Amino acid sequence: MHRPPFSCRPPPLLSGDPAERAPRPLPGALRAVSWTLTVQDGRQFLKYVDPRLGVPLPERDYGGNCLIYDADNKTDPFHNVWDKLDGFVPAHFIGWYLKTLMIRDWWMCTIVSVMFEFLEYSLEHQLPNFSECWWDHWIMDVLVCNGLGIYCGMKTLEWLSLKTYKWQGLWNIPTYKGKMQRIVFQFTPYSWVRFEWKPASSLRRWLAVCGIILVFLLAELNTFYLKFVLWLPPEHYLVLLRLVFFVNVGGVAMREIYDFMDDPKLHKKLGQQAWLVAAITVTELLIVVKYDPHTLTLSLPFYIAQCWTLGSVLALTWTVWRFFLRDITLRYKETRRQKQQGRDDQGRADGSVDGRPPGPDDPSGPEEAEREGVPAPH
Repeated sequence: MHRPPFSCRPPPLLSGDPAERAPRPLPGALRAVSWTLTVQDGRQFLKYVDPRLGVPLPERDYGGNCLIYDADNKTDPFHNVWDKLDGFVPAHFIGWYLKTLMIRDWWMCTIVSVMFEFLEYSLEHQLPNFSECWWDHWIMDVLVCNGLGIYCGMKTLEWLSLKTYKWQGLWNIPTYKGKMQRIVFQFTPYSWVRFEWKPASSLRRWLAVCGIILVFLLAELNTFYLKFVLWLPPEHYLVLLRLVFFVNVGGVAMREIYDFMDDPKLHKKLGQQAWLVAAITVTELLIVVKYDPHTLTLSLPFYIAQCWTLGSVLALTWTVWRFFLRDITLRYKETRRQKQQGRDDQGRADGSVDGRPPGPDDPSGPEEAEREGVPAPH
């Protein structure tokens, strides 16, 4: 039997030398794909999309001088108001108009709008752009921009719900203009109806509505944190494209969530678009956590933490009372009412005269007759 031309002996064992036991460096290709990217790498990567990116953004503090009427400025006493009327004003209006077309409910839109202002109060120590005057928060944002956008959105839903649609096949439309309109309508819901979320109707719907609100608020916060971390100007087209994408995908996702909640027997699974929106929102949060954990880990001021703790306790207390204690109390009261009604019915049956209930002129027994001054029959 011939020996092979090469040695079949196993490689020698490593000695006790630490240099031999140290792991060998990975090849260059494997090192390139290792998860060692920094925030500077992410900012410089965006230069491949737009060479103007990757530049630090100027910070703007909206909460400096909060005087509505500055008497010291004789030429323009309302200069503080005009300084804060920038591009974010129409952006807030348009954004909430489109969000209303997605949510389709006065109550939930108002809750999300107010809750986001509280989040801006709470996180202004992390993002300077969140620092605003009180009238900027509650008058310009909540009442004027957001409120007007919600109002116009609900009026649009009322108009769309009454409009008759004639859905046709694309190739059955004779004109090119009609074909283009049909293509645009392809990205809109099949029907426009107002959603009735009814959050207090059951514990399942209450938890689902709370989850939807949290995802909406997280997606809103991701917009500001991504701009802050990756140095994206608010007016850049990437920010606009992200919002347009979320409006189109989010509209379909909200309809899927509503159908799943409203009729779980027909819609047994949550739709794909809803899972996609949730995955994108969580991914954006992970990007912020990866690139700038220092900003996210800045501790809340003590009074802010106290307020959120109190709010959480109140929400939890209301949930326990509404869906547990209240139902037990109502069932107990209903049981007592039924028992009392049964005793009253039994008493009326025992006190009837000749098989019929006693009338107002008929004494119900000897005691009643004697009480009226009539001798009781023997």
